[in-house]
Amino acid sequence: MKENQTNSSALLIIDMQKGSFTPATPRYDTKGVVKRINQLSAGFREYGNPVVYIQHNGSKQNCFVPGTEEWEILDDLNIAESDLVLYKTANDSFYESDLEEKLKELNVSELVITGCATDFCVESTIQSALIKDFNITVVKDAHTTADRLHLSAEKVIEHYNWVWNDLIPTKGRVEIVATAEILFNT
Repeated sequence: MKENQTNSSALLIIDMQKGSFTPATPRYDTKGVVKRINQLSAGFREYGNPVVYIQHNGSKQNCFVPGTEEWEILDDLNIAESDLVLYKTANDSFYESDLEEKLKELNVSELVITGCATDFCVESTIQSALIKDFNITVVKDAHTTADRLHLSAEKVIEHYNWVWNDLIPTKGRVEIVATAEILFNT
């Protein structure tokens, strides 16, 4: 990761909340994903780039209600005082949230995207960021989901990494890379 004086790159960590990581809702490679997100966030902070946690506020659905344990961010994630925490109410992290405004204030043009769930909130946020002309880097080994009716979580993740790699960008670009490529790219 390169130092970036203009803060043009931000790390988004989507919905890594306790309510999505229970015995009833197991996620693929949770420990590995958390470890890689912690590595990425440490690198972003080291170079002065923003780390943004997106936290789902599901009050309308009577789940992920602010202040409840299920709403809290996972304890194993290393949140720094300098990190931003923003709230959303839909799958798309931009929908009726402060995300786009905050990114503009910080002069961010590139989003490095991680989080949960690959096929819902991560997917929706990537599609929304694409039409907002952000450059997008999806960290292919730092997002997760659960097994679905007809596909294992591993296959869902593999499928979406393939889909995102073949998206037709607007003014920005879309790249799918592994954590190690970001951490060791100089």
